[in-house]
Amino acid sequence: MSVLPILSLRGVTKSYTGRTGATTDVLAGIDLDVREGEFIAILGFSGAGKTTLISAIAGLVAPDAGQILLRGKPVNGPDKERGLVFQSYSLFPWLTVEQNVALAVDAVHKDRSKAERAALVRQKVELVGLGHAMDRKPAQLSGGMRQRVAVARALAMEPEILLLDEPLSALDALTRAKLQDEIERIRNEEKRTIVLVTNDVDEALLLADRVAVLTPAPAARIGQVFDVDVARPRDREAVNEDARFQRLRKRIVSYLGSLNDEAGSVGESSVDLPNVTPLDLAPPPKAYRDAAKSAVTTRYLEFFRLDKVYPTPKGPLKVVEDFSLLMNRGEFVSLIGHSGCGKSTVLTMAAGLNEISGGGIVLDNREIDVAGPDKAVVFQAPSLMPWLTARQNVALGVERVYPHAAKAERRDIVDYYLDRVGLADAKDKMAAELSNGMRQRVGIARAFALSPRLLLLDEPFGMLDSLTRWDLQDVLVETWNRTKVTAIMVTHDVDEAILLADRVVMMTNGPNATIGKILDVDLPRPRDRKALLDHPKFYQYRQEVLHFLAEYDHGPAARAA
Repeated sequence: MSVLPILSLRGVTKSYTGRTGATTDVLAGIDLDVREGEFIAILGFSGAGKTTLISAIAGLVAPDAGQILLRGKPVNGPDKERGLVFQSYSLFPWLTVEQNVALAVDAVHKDRSKAERAALVRQKVELVGLGHAMDRKPAQLSGGMRQRVAVARALAMEPEILLLDEPLSALDALTRAKLQDEIERIRNEEKRTIVLVTNDVDEALLLADRVAVLTPAPAARIGQVFDVDVARPRDREAVNEDARFQRLRKRIVSYLGSLNDEAGSVGESSVDLPNVTPLDLAPPPKAYRDAAKSAVTTRYLEFFRLDKVYPTPKGPLKVVEDFSLLMNRGEFVSLIGHSGCGKSTVLTMAAGLNEISGGGIVLDNREIDVAGPDKAVVFQAPSLMPWLTARQNVALGVERVYPHAAKAERRDIVDYYLDRVGLADAKDKMAAELSNGMRQRVGIARAFALSPRLLLLDEPFGMLDSLTRWDLQDVLVETWNRTKVTAIMVTHDVDEAILLADRVVMMTNGPNATIGKILDVDLPRPRDRKALLDHPKFYQYRQEVLHFLAEYDHGPAARAA
């Protein structure tokens, strides 16, 4: 590597003025040097200005002050020396893979012959593993394949620096892992300077030589820069047992946690939770209630040989087969597996939203056959009424299950849970005015406010960046600690599964998916993310789940990636 930096940022600042005239400071003096051939990851919170920063480096945004230098010369607008891959695919849907890449090649390599340009297109498309799909159009490609086309297009410009703006954040965990491997292979073969913007700590540690952390908004700066002293090649399963990886991961997570703690996310409530219980909107017959006076604590929730079959043009397709699980009252179970393994299907059947093809589900001595407020669901998308305020969205369910409570008591229930999820100052904001993270907080508050028998969480943080996800995991842990509601969470995130659950249930690949392994998580509660990283069992549990997922890293989902 050259001693002199190929890219230098000196005091880069950027502000934006809103419609009301208020000015928001996004970047406040960014200083960073990138060496030639280096892979540097820029890690930051949602809204910290990561995209503004990478856009400024690409020349798409002009800084208000400071300088961006490429080999000592100021950057003035975009050029072929900096190839950018966006979070979204940005492909022309009516053009083939070859034609999408050729557009960039024809624009920046006009001095080359037609045959040379065609050879360059094929070389870069083959480099990202899509030589077999040259004639396909974007609609015929998976999300992961489309993002590979975007990477091939950027590489075909033969830039000195490849800029990656969270290119994998919209993909499922398996496809994301596949493309991380692809980026590492390209780094090794092309020896190109790469700047990656990401919100995923593990992604940064797997790929980068250095990790630069942006402080939270507003007025973001480079807080700390960490050297990644983990030997290459880095296998995501093997590094989990590397002491250097564990120490560095702990340092970065602890630093991010300290930045997050300064913002303060879990709120105290100014009101006490009223001592009222929700109505049972679907009570069993009186004779049944009299015969079962003792509260059920064991076998509270039972999945018995559960099957789900969907009709297809080629005949019946069994998605889930012989899924059997017993849960006690107050237990928290994480359900993990690759995309398409039926996790969400099991969850929607438990919610009464999806017809059961075979077997059955019994909750508190009653078979589940219909949806109701006793089974609260938090989906990946917040599912709020955008024309209602946060308070009104939560009140919809509270009024349904607490019609016997006084109006003031119902209001206190709503306020209590909105306060607990850190929305004390946003109760009267319309849902449409809230960020994705804030909307999901409303969804969590709404679910807990129903006092359900069963809480079902279907990747509730999947649409959020990983740092906001940490924030809301802490909110969920803190709120669950107070209620101990029986809960099942579908997730792709190994750390999330271990942090939250008493047991991690791992599912085999679909179709005919079933339970492959169950891991008992013997970690003390209440759990703290920083303390977990010091616990001797944490990385052991993490390794068991990662190994299981690696064993099932195949099948239709993997091939489509």
